[in-house]
Amino acid sequence: MTQPAPVIRHGAYPELTLPAVLVGYFLGAIIAVSIGYAALILGFSIEGSELAAILGFAVLRGMLRRHSIVENNVTQTVASAVNGASSGMMFSVPALFILGYTDFDPLLLTFGCIAGAFLGIAFIIPLRKQMIDYERLTYPGGVAVATILKSPGAGVQKAKLLAGAAIVSALIHFWSQSAGFDNWNLGELIGLPEYMNGVWYLSLLTVGVGFIAGRGGIAFIIGGFVCYWLLAPLLSGFDLLPVDADGNPVTSPNVLRVDLYRPVGIGMLIGGALMGIALALPLIISAIRSMQNAARSKSVISKDEMPIKLLYIAIVGAAILLAVMSILSTEHMGLGRGLLMAVMGTLWIWIAGVILSEAIGRTNWSPLSGMTLIAVTILIIIAKGLGDTEAVIAAVTLGAAVCVAMSQATDLMLDLKTGYLVGATPKMQQMGQFLGAWLGPILVIGLIMVLHEAYGLGSDKLPAPQGQALASMISGILGGDIPTEKYLAGAGIGALLSALSGGLGITVGLGFYLPFNIVLTYAIGTVLREVSDRVMRHSFSESVGIPLAAGLIVGEALVGVGFAISYVVEGF
Repeated sequence: MTQPAPVIRHGAYPELTLPAVLVGYFLGAIIAVSIGYAALILGFSIEGSELAAILGFAVLRGMLRRHSIVENNVTQTVASAVNGASSGMMFSVPALFILGYTDFDPLLLTFGCIAGAFLGIAFIIPLRKQMIDYERLTYPGGVAVATILKSPGAGVQKAKLLAGAAIVSALIHFWSQSAGFDNWNLGELIGLPEYMNGVWYLSLLTVGVGFIAGRGGIAFIIGGFVCYWLLAPLLSGFDLLPVDADGNPVTSPNVLRVDLYRPVGIGMLIGGALMGIALALPLIISAIRSMQNAARSKSVISKDEMPIKLLYIAIVGAAILLAVMSILSTEHMGLGRGLLMAVMGTLWIWIAGVILSEAIGRTNWSPLSGMTLIAVTILIIIAKGLGDTEAVIAAVTLGAAVCVAMSQATDLMLDLKTGYLVGATPKMQQMGQFLGAWLGPILVIGLIMVLHEAYGLGSDKLPAPQGQALASMISGILGGDIPTEKYLAGAGIGALLSALSGGLGITVGLGFYLPFNIVLTYAIGTVLREVSDRVMRHSFSESVGIPLAAGLIVGEALVGVGFAISYVVEGF
């Protein structure tokens, strides 16, 4: 059999090309919708770069017959930049809908999030050489993506596995939604007490997220099991369960969650975030030194980097847009207060972006949700004199922009680590990040509004845990009726757990907060990952398990969004 003649290449490999950008937009849209949808169910987001790299192989190599590893790297960078808005906005904007403050300007919020994205990128670029070239921070997620890009044959195979799993997941979720069969009450069938909540959420998406998170999700599972399989039996055994109006013990797991576990979980989220800030102080000092060293080495004017003047223009322009957005966010904002909020938001983008980039570079853990809670707290205190409605709208609108900025900063550093390992040009990646960052906020705000119209954010269908936590915190700041003692107890536990291990208080708190049916199903994915790693070895999980899990997420998410769109269309 005659072998095809080898392709002889001359000059540089294709890198920042039109096909790379367009494919990045297409894949980024799919990933942003999928991961954004999952974040509203589970309360946390997963990194989209690995998924983008796998899908990039399928399109660039499998369909377009393009073979440049650095071009695929740009596609992955653009796609993950589009996805950067999914976690940033899903952790903040739902709070407006949950609190009932829907009289905000979605167009203004969207442009503000785009401005925030550009700010986050521009702030972090000057630190690339110091963090990656000199300090050699690990960035495990970036290393994982580089491994995919360096194995072209395996990459195409992974894409096929992902597509197959997506089809299976889509078909099963289509049946589940059509039949109205979302949960399976196994506990009732085997005689478990009601308060132990043996209901399983029928969701392959949740299994897939649990598999990808692996051991990182064990703390989340422990939080849920502690509530329903430890605390609930103890409370029942000692006759300490809450009682209803007739004096009968409350055994409904939903009532126990709302009245007891959820307030404690919110406190744990806040306490864990505050402890994370305290522990991050050395990172702030390290970051300042990094900037000083970068300035001395004149790395920012390297020919491989974007010109520093362009970054200054991006920073100034985006900061002005944030100021305009802040001033226009409500009718009675005023120039002085609006400028103060914009200045504080811009400063927090820089501080938190650096902290998050160093944290994920050293530990692969990003306390983005905690940083968002703190950012909105600062902003709502500034805006408090406007009245509840305007203060909440202004603070969350600007807080969403800040959260997107922080998300983009950490995402870019992960992608730059990948580029460093595969020989990409930093300037090309940085430009790709800017090119992708504008699209995400437009897609995500549309997704949020469609899902709220169809299911209602904060409902059992879409619990939006981070949005509910932010909404509860806002209510507390504004003087609402909140269970202070439960918040304080949770905050103490969360702070203690996070002091023992970074992010532990937040992940355990999410287990307290979320419905247990989701935790049970998530645990299946985690157990499967542990068994896969032990029996089939870690290489099998990386080459087969993770692509299959990613497909489960994409398939169910796209069908779920499709059903939401159909509900909205039918309602008109």
